[in-house]
Amino acid sequence: MPLTLTRSATVLSLSQLAAEAEGPSSGLPQPPKGKLSTPEKAVRDVAAGVSLLPLYSFPSADGFQAKRVRSFGSFQDLVAAGAGTTVPDVDDGAGSDEEALSLDGTASSGASDAGQVVPQRSVLDALLLGEWEDRAEAGLFRYDVTACPTKLVPGAYGFIAQCNEGRLSKKRPTEFRIDQVAQDFDDAKFNFKKALQKEVLFMFEPAPRRVSKPCFQPAVAPGASPNLVFINVSPIEYGHVLLVPRALDNLPQLVGPDTLLLALQFAREADNPYFRLAFNSLGAYGTINHLHFQAYYLAAPFAMERAPTAPLDLPALERAAAAATHGGADDDCKPCDAAPAAASISGAPSKARRRPGGVRIDRLLEYPVRTLVFEAGDSLAELAELVGTACQRLTAANVPHNLFIADCGARVFLFPNCFAEKKALGLIPEDVLESQVDPAAWEIAGHIVLKRQQDYDGVTQEGAWRLLELASCSEQRFAEVARIALDGLL
Repeated sequence: MPLTLTRSATVLSLSQLAAEAEGPSSGLPQPPKGKLSTPEKAVRDVAAGVSLLPLYSFPSADGFQAKRVRSFGSFQDLVAAGAGTTVPDVDDGAGSDEEALSLDGTASSGASDAGQVVPQRSVLDALLLGEWEDRAEAGLFRYDVTACPTKLVPGAYGFIAQCNEGRLSKKRPTEFRIDQVAQDFDDAKFNFKKALQKEVLFMFEPAPRRVSKPCFQPAVAPGASPNLVFINVSPIEYGHVLLVPRALDNLPQLVGPDTLLLALQFAREADNPYFRLAFNSLGAYGTINHLHFQAYYLAAPFAMERAPTAPLDLPALERAAAAATHGGADDDCKPCDAAPAAASISGAPSKARRRPGGVRIDRLLEYPVRTLVFEAGDSLAELAELVGTACQRLTAANVPHNLFIADCGARVFLFPNCFAEKKALGLIPEDVLESQVDPAAWEIAGHIVLKRQQDYDGVTQEGAWRLLELASCSEQRFAEVARIALDGLL
């Protein structure tokens, strides 16, 4: 049965609460509700020192051990299960019926009784979802995302389609150029300091080094520039939130090792493979130039998570790209801007690339968008350092890019995004333009958010593949991007 708190201390150990709830018949612990002392004030006003916000603090130790890297198996698993009928559960059927999600061509999540059930696997899950639902009851969202129908697109890849007309009519428009990845923070334009504090769920901060367990405090005076978790007022899915690192520091929408590490720690603390994070740079459909990561729950595999991979072999990739170019293959994308030179890369083509600490680097296969895949060893900090540095290099070369974080932070997918560039060059077919779907991280990972009912009704695997393929760069440019991102880092 659910844990009931009869006395609430100022500081509560979340691991102790979780331990109380591990009995076979118990539900998840119910952490105390956060308390906002000035909910109607803007977030920028927390600097005045009069506001109190909830705080979730987590152990800052770097130790990391992935329980399972491929949480949802492969495309072959989906085919074996019967494509278009059932999505195997994260526990390969070991969980209860309530912990599995079945989507078919007609059943929809949210709007029907067959809606998705999100298995909660940590106290951070319970805290986040409890606070998110409170904001939903308070009417802070622009539309009811649970009323948006969702279905599994028939076919071997398991793309998921959602009809979300609110994203077309009520989402905040982009205020920035799409041809420049690095742009200065502009305080006159929308940023999260202008949001009201009632949109904040809690602060997410590392605990002092001597602390080994996470803690929750319902009301705490924020530091100089706290990491904040906001609701997304234009949600795509259940529990859709925004992680804003150092929210008062005027950070533009650029990823580096330190901020990526915070996102990986957020995924690790959630400890739920149904909870993923994403990042969109400017030029790759990031719409707000204030650093943030998106995250939400989807109780089904993303197609990208299931795609096969192969060890990255840059010399072989470059040779294949050169051969394709000499063979007359077209490259619709312009060359990358010059990036700082680095040492050359060499390596055995038959072996997986792993750095000494264990980060593995692959490329995605049998998928419409060319992608680099990074898999953690025993250190989140090392994974963040490698991927964050790669993102900084792509920014310096003006390469729009997206990140998709899966498997509780154990895997990060990095992909250059050429869709906006091709649109500017007039290379996107008219029917795709009419759909007004601009593929960003979520769409490219396999959750296709459609904005018109007719597109949702007629969606097919072939159509989804065609849309995503338009966001991909050519093999030649992918080789160039991989070299810029990783040269000298392996």
